Amino acid sequence: MLEVTDLKKSFVSPEGGRVEVVSVAAFALAVGEQRALRGESGSGKTTFLHLIAGILAADSGGVRIDGVEMTALGESQRDRLRADKLGYIFQTFNLLQGHTVLENVLLGMGFGPRGADAAHAREILARVGLGHRLQHFPRQLSTGQQQRVAVARALANRPRLVLADEPTGNLDPRHGHESLMLIREVCREHRAALLLVSHDERALQHFDQVQDFAVLNRPAAEVRS
Repeated sequence: MLEVTDLKKSFVSPEGGRVEVVSVAAFALAVGEQRALRGESGSGKTTFLHLIAGILAADSGGVRIDGVEMTALGESQRDRLRADKLGYIFQTFNLLQGHTVLENVLLGMGFGPRGADAAHAREILARVGLGHRLQHFPRQLSTGQQQRVAVARALANRPRLVLADEPTGNLDPRHGHESLMLIREVCREHRAALLLVSHDERALQHFDQVQDFAVLNRPAAEVRS
């Protein structure tokens, strides 16, 4: 389902050198597999997810999703692949503030292969405990409720691969547990692969497969340009 090969990404430091943030020689995730990566803030794990999703362009290396090489695609083709295959749960939510909870999910579905489905959007929002908040705007919700909207939006298109960036980070223990169980349940229902990155041990303990991102990721020292 997901194959990463010799993936590298660096950024220019304030001092003018290049700092390599991601250097992953090999990583793979099978259809239906659920795995977690443990990593502290600033370790490069969010950058790693952004490279997989094609949100950031890699310096070198390959990312193959369901047989398609993401790094070989143009921008519009990457957008299409994300809409068709990926569900991304952002740490910062990325909700549209001028649209209601229901509209946020429907707009996300509109880019997917099945189009906007109001009945399914209501169903998935009910499953995250927001069936009574459909017409509310993000600013009218708590931080935890906004995170649950982001979860619903990511799962609504029945993606083949779900990338979850600290999905429990802004939730209290009860809602964090419920959201994580929902993510895993929906992935199992649709045989979607799930890759979660987190430093939250409460979230990580639910996964049989947990890798330390620091072991997987081996960036080189800073190089002066």
